[in-house]
Amino acid sequence: MGIGELDREAHVPEVTGAAAAPRTLAEALRARGDEGLAALLRARPDLLSPVPNDLTQLATRAGTRGSVVRALERLDRFALQTAEALAVGPDPTPYPVLLALLTGDEGDPGIEAALPGAVALLREQALVWGEDDRLRLVRTARELLAPSAQHPSPTGLGPTVAEATSGMSPGRVQEIIAAAGLPATHDPVSAVAALTELFTDRARMGALLDAASPEALAVLDRLVWGPPYGEVTANPAPPVRWLRDRGMLLPVSARTMVLPREVALHLRGGRAHRAPEPVPPELGVSREYRPQVVDSAAAGQAHVALATVEELLKSWDRGGPQVLRAGGLAVRDLKRTAAALDVTEETAAFWLELCYGAGLLASDGEADERYAPTPAYDHWLDLPPAERWALLVTPWLSATRTPGLVGGQDTKGRTLAALGPDLDRAPAPEVRHRVLALLATLAPGSAADPETLFARLRWERPLRGAAQAASEGDGGVPDLRSRLARWTLTEAELLGLTGRGALSGPARALLNLPLAEAAEATAPGGGVELSVAAERAATLLAPLLPEAVDHVLLQADLTAVAPGPLRRPLGDALAVLADVESKGGATVYRFTPGSVRRALDSGLTASDLHEFLKAHSRTPVPQPLAYLVDDVARRHGHLRVGAASAYVRCDDDTVLGEILADRRSASLGLRRLAPTVLAAQADPASLLDGLRSMGYAPAAESAEGDVLVTRADAYRTPARTAPVPVPDGPPAPDRTLLGAAVRAIRAGDRAATVVRKEPAAVPSAAGTLPRTSAAETLATVQAAAMTGSAVWIGYVNADGAASQRVIAPVRVEGGFVTGYDHTADEVRTYPLHRITGVAELADDQV
Repeated sequence: MGIGELDREAHVPEVTGAAAAPRTLAEALRARGDEGLAALLRARPDLLSPVPNDLTQLATRAGTRGSVVRALERLDRFALQTAEALAVGPDPTPYPVLLALLTGDEGDPGIEAALPGAVALLREQALVWGEDDRLRLVRTARELLAPSAQHPSPTGLGPTVAEATSGMSPGRVQEIIAAAGLPATHDPVSAVAALTELFTDRARMGALLDAASPEALAVLDRLVWGPPYGEVTANPAPPVRWLRDRGMLLPVSARTMVLPREVALHLRGGRAHRAPEPVPPELGVSREYRPQVVDSAAAGQAHVALATVEELLKSWDRGGPQVLRAGGLAVRDLKRTAAALDVTEETAAFWLELCYGAGLLASDGEADERYAPTPAYDHWLDLPPAERWALLVTPWLSATRTPGLVGGQDTKGRTLAALGPDLDRAPAPEVRHRVLALLATLAPGSAADPETLFARLRWERPLRGAAQAASEGDGGVPDLRSRLARWTLTEAELLGLTGRGALSGPARALLNLPLAEAAEATAPGGGVELSVAAERAATLLAPLLPEAVDHVLLQADLTAVAPGPLRRPLGDALAVLADVESKGGATVYRFTPGSVRRALDSGLTASDLHEFLKAHSRTPVPQPLAYLVDDVARRHGHLRVGAASAYVRCDDDTVLGEILADRRSASLGLRRLAPTVLAAQADPASLLDGLRSMGYAPAAESAEGDVLVTRADAYRTPARTAPVPVPDGPPAPDRTLLGAAVRAIRAGDRAATVVRKEPAAVPSAAGTLPRTSAAETLATVQAAAMTGSAVWIGYVNADGAASQRVIAPVRVEGGFVTGYDHTADEVRTYPLHRITGVAELADDQV
């Protein structure tokens, strides 16, 4: 947009009567009430950064390209089609003409009913202004939506006759109107007007087309709905030549012809769009279940989600994989994680990103950086299961990180890694919330048909998905919102927000959670608080989750069956004593010599293990398990390993002799120092591992000769803050900010447009700072302070920036004037020497 065009829309007009129609966008905004301005700022929060000085500046900012593009991307399909119709219509466009462009000759009651709402929406967002008899699309929006050779319009229409003939010779124009049966004119302008009038006259245009051959009509049929451009040869066929001679095809280059807009509209029956969509697509239902079935299925999946997160972070309890130099997790580590969780790599990436987004997982920040649980994870473990679930799904709702992108490529061809950079997609929170909100519109227990859900999302934001995909490096893949919606449905099922595709009761309660609160749901350092909506969801979920049990069933095949989720102390202890063999509704643990030795290494004795098994088993302790514990305990600690660099000592010298004679000990570099002591070249840890691989059960020894207890101490990162979502533009303003912004804009507009009394001695041109002497300035502000009236001043701040202000002086002393500044809507103090001049307000403005 050029400077002159901006001035046309944002120009401050002279004060006119209240009933006068607005001549500019600024005038239209000035005629709005405070609620109307607040609605505009709420719909387009980018206009508030920073708060405009006055309505003229607000109008100018509302017409900038970046702001208009952002506003267009948030329109639904019918509002966008209305704006596109205005872009191809005359400027200004009367409401009946706009209606005819959308309904065509036959009319459409649905469009007639929906059009007032679409126009009101465009007016509210300052994309359209003017009364119904003179609707004007903001100039920048017209430039973006009007058809051109470089940017075809979604309507499929081409340029007007006037635009297509702008570079044509006057002689050629006269030839065209003569071939069309029109009388010759004296100038090209009237000739083009006559041709346009012919093409817009239904009866005369119909008669002209009746003379066309079927082949010529077939050519028009191929171009009528777009694209309107077609290539021709140097010697076109007779049907094309007939159309060209009569102006129904106009040349735009030596080899390209275009169908003029007026001709296309006649052939379309007056419609600008082939298929106007005034009503959003209906959300279909694929299956229906009883709500209790949905809630039970969702609760079962929520339990699996909690178990999966706990299993994942427990496997990284002593430190996880290293962080790549470019950030994120290596592909091989993602594959190992997927294998350990028995899920696909895509699902493993989701669980990793979920833990990261909830603040339970982070990098430790050390020189050899690696991933590990955070201190918040320990606090999370101590919470009831339902609250733990709520603390996972709450940040998921507001997260902009998108696990579905893992494995794809960025704009530079680099693979996107889990937990790495470049995974943020700003529309993700809005899409997640909208998908769940649409599911909530269905009856409880109803599962939505995914394709109708995606069609509804495309109708609501037709420009948003493709624009985001192109700008954020998704390889040109269209419709990002549909892909985000697909991932949302999958992730919601994994989290237990949906069961069998239908929204659960706890999820319906969670939908009352605002996105701004969700972003603050996890506090750094483990201080975690739930919002009211999340607490309600957790309360509804709690009775649906399986109750934790405090016992297992020991079996003779050295296994233990947990008939449900184990209580935390029991589960932690059993995880040390046995290995998980299978998971599901009932977890199966297996006891092995290695697992029993692990328990003994943690400081437990054989009697402790017997007591533990007896206390927590509903079945008698099988004899094979008791023998296994006693046998491993009898050999445990028989050998002692210390630092020499390492040594082995044993009271039975024959055992040491067996070790020396074993070929497998050659790599340890052992030699006998004494009948009961062997020295080794390997370090103590390697020596311990080597002897255990040979079938022995050595124990580590301290420098004092005591047995070292090798507990698996948990490794934690320093306190970490959960990743902050990347906002999709400025945040939505609250009521307080909107009220303050509207007051400030109104005050600034009053200062900019108020009528002033110019000093008689020094006249001031309109729009310039008043100029008065220091004595006159002091006298005027003192008089205003005594009478309580407002004055207009010119002020230059310390940076040399000049501004005009309307103030009501309260006190004048010490070279300063203190008063209420109507422009800033607050009391301020100004140095008198920085006031260039002062003028009284006109009598009708006081």
